[in-house]
Amino acid sequence: MASSNMKDIKRRMKSVESTKQITNAMQLVASSKLRKAKEKADNSKPFFNAIYDAMCEIVREDATFSSIYTRKRKNNVTLLVVIGGDRGLAGGFNANVLKLAQKRYDELSGQTQVVILPIGRKAVEYFEKRNFKIMTRYENISENISIYGAMSIADKIIDVYNKDKIDRVELFYTDCVSPLVQEEKHIPLIPLDIEVDKSDISLTNYDPSPEEVFDSLIPKYIAGVLFGAIVDSFAAEQAARRTAMENATDNANEMISNLSLVYNRARQAAITQEITEIVSGANAQE
Repeated sequence: MASSNMKDIKRRMKSVESTKQITNAMQLVASSKLRKAKEKADNSKPFFNAIYDAMCEIVREDATFSSIYTRKRKNNVTLLVVIGGDRGLAGGFNANVLKLAQKRYDELSGQTQVVILPIGRKAVEYFEKRNFKIMTRYENISENISIYGAMSIADKIIDVYNKDKIDRVELFYTDCVSPLVQEEKHIPLIPLDIEVDKSDISLTNYDPSPEEVFDSLIPKYIAGVLFGAIVDSFAAEQAARRTAMENATDNANEMISNLSLVYNRARQAAITQEITEIVSGANAQE
């Protein structure tokens, strides 16, 4: 019985050791991808911050400024852009952002029609299983997304907005605050709510008009926001996965330590039993 029990323990230890090697490898891969994604997100921010500042300047300098992208409409259809991950094993990363989007959907239900644009396989699966109305879906694009890919998504959103098929666009994603902290974000995309101090009026002339210059910047701005959100979400996913795999590796080490202790006790008990049987046999012969 002791020998059989020891074999089971060794088999269990070998299984946990194999799992630990996998989780440790996934932790290292996530760390590498996190570093690259964070650099990609940080490098993109200055350009798109400059675009936003230019848009604010246009609004500030024209007291009568008005654009279809700043005017509020009667909210009949709302588009929720939800960015999730393409893989699991990342702790609560996917669940948290999907829960935030679900909460917003519940708030809007009954007041307006809601359409979903999911980005990431986990987001697509979540909304498809629950029969949400989906405009279009994107999977496995987060890791290698380019500004041109984000521009393609932005163009589709702007196209349906200009055709009055949707009246409002809201974005849900996860911000990688730090390698240990990820925060779910909900921000409005369109219409833009730009608050500026119009008391500081300059004499800049825009050709052909401030509105047309502003509207021409909108696709680049929306693409920039989407690009930053997708890259930031990917970085947050890697950070969450790295933490989850690090915890899994630590748990595996603890399990191996506990199993080693149990194995040694079982081995000691087996040796003690064998010695007892030998002594008993020798005494019986005497």
